[in-house]
Amino acid sequence: MKMKEKLLNLKNNKLFSRYKGILILLVLAVFFWGVFKILTPQNFGSWENLFSYMQTSLMYSVGACGFYFIIIMGLFDFSLGANIVLSGILACIFSYQFGYFGLIIAPIICGTLIGLINGFLYTRLKIPSIIVTIGLLLIYESLGSVIAGGKVQILDKQYQIFGSSPANILLAFFVFFLASVLLKYTKIGTYTYAIGSNEFIAKSMGINVNKYKIIAFMLLGFFAGVMSILAVSYGTSMAAATGMATMSRNFTPIMGCFFGVAFKKYGSPILAIVIGEFIITIIFNGFVAIGAPTTIQNVVTGAALLIIVALTARTVKGVIVK
Repeated sequence: MKMKEKLLNLKNNKLFSRYKGILILLVLAVFFWGVFKILTPQNFGSWENLFSYMQTSLMYSVGACGFYFIIIMGLFDFSLGANIVLSGILACIFSYQFGYFGLIIAPIICGTLIGLINGFLYTRLKIPSIIVTIGLLLIYESLGSVIAGGKVQILDKQYQIFGSSPANILLAFFVFFLASVLLKYTKIGTYTYAIGSNEFIAKSMGINVNKYKIIAFMLLGFFAGVMSILAVSYGTSMAAATGMATMSRNFTPIMGCFFGVAFKKYGSPILAIVIGEFIITIIFNGFVAIGAPTTIQNVVTGAALLIIVALTARTVKGVIVK
């Protein structure tokens, strides 16, 4: 009986309830690390490897945090990858003209402006966000190709500070802090959740739904701009892509975002996103370490995305992608 009472008290403990989801994610991270460490102890999972995985996952976590603002409303944006590529190209070009100022400001302005265009057209055209952003994706890809002029844009060595620690970690954690504050302590977060919960009730409460949908798209664009800074600094270059090739950049941030949605009931969606992206990175690198072909990795990626979406859908019943 005493053991049962202790378990009941632990379950009812507010502190435990709050961090239960985080503990689950940490256990999953250790589990997947352990599996691949056993399979290939020489090629995977050293402390240096884990630190490298963490830095890579932070980049995707930034994009996932931005995606969270729209996905929680039941919206979607397939142009995220094109936004990152276009913003990254501009980051390289403007860094040659204005140094770090150009590297930071140009992609953030570009990303936010793309978010504004996406949100404005979605609210005005009144057609599903998936259709709007796929159409805009093709435009942004073409624009990036024209601006790049058929050349790979290379970031000069002296401007690659955000490609490694501690600068990339500090920038990423600033974004996580900003996202947490916006969600927890501002009208943006309150109204975002209200619209996602029930748009009709939100309207009846006097919330300007279209306004906050546009703001959500702008926030996604802002975070995409920051992600492009990290991406181009880490990869040292950015190449234009057409034919929806940029869409592949969407999926890892989306998967991390769904971790946040699935675990938001525990009150820490941003932290869930960060740990979730770390788990995804561990899995991807684990398959690389064991020498799995790219086709197997794609199968695992697709299966993982389906599982995460299925689990997430149960936590947000009634939310329809618009």
